[in-house]
Amino acid sequence: MLRHTGEKRSYRHNIRLAVLLSLNAGFINAAGYLAFSVLTTNVTGHAALLAVYIAGKNLWAAIMVALWLCLFLLGAFSSGMYISLVGKHKAIAYTVPILFIIAILLLVAIFGSRYNHSLPQTGLFAGSLLFAMGMQNALVSMISGSVVRTTHLTGMFTDLGIDLSAMVLPGNKTNPAIKQRIILRLSIIGFFLTGGIIGGILFSKFLFFSFYVPVSILLVTLFYDYLTNWLSNTNTNLQTKI
Repeated sequence: MLRHTGEKRSYRHNIRLAVLLSLNAGFINAAGYLAFSVLTTNVTGHAALLAVYIAGKNLWAAIMVALWLCLFLLGAFSSGMYISLVGKHKAIAYTVPILFIIAILLLVAIFGSRYNHSLPQTGLFAGSLLFAMGMQNALVSMISGSVVRTTHLTGMFTDLGIDLSAMVLPGNKTNPAIKQRIILRLSIIGFFLTGGIIGGILFSKFLFFSFYVPVSILLVTLFYDYLTNWLSNTNTNLQTKI
């Protein structure tokens, strides 16, 4: 699922990736918003806030939002640079960024109980989640060849609208490629919203302990990837011996 890139990558690989990591992103977005009153998986709203704060001459708030934008960018840059240097087809190329995201989520889960709603702590906690989601978005984009994006829905709704318009044109209603794209978009949107609902409910009940759930999702993703690749390699070796 993670190591299949380029021609080796199938529609099923993208669906599995979309389901697990969209669920993860939706959860973090909702839980992060309830925890820190900050959307932590996208930057569009933050760009608007930055403009508002600058116009209102609210310097410290503007600096904080600008820092969040830079942290999301830095997360995406770090993930993209690491994967490019290591090589897309190596297991460690995706394992290390995901483990780094897991470490950030664990820190939020462990130390979130000490959050006192101060501006520095809000900047630190929200910024760390934005950095992590920047890493995830770049990771997923590079794996899928920019087909799957899991941390925001603006592009997904746009692409879904384009695909739906193509579907209603004469001759396209039975086009399997368009149908697959629509199912993929709906999967991303649906599981992002599902993750958000679960995140909102669990954070309301368990507060920062709820962040152990996205940690578990990412661990399951890694385990599934290693298991499927091990089984594939085992079958290949058996066929070679036979």
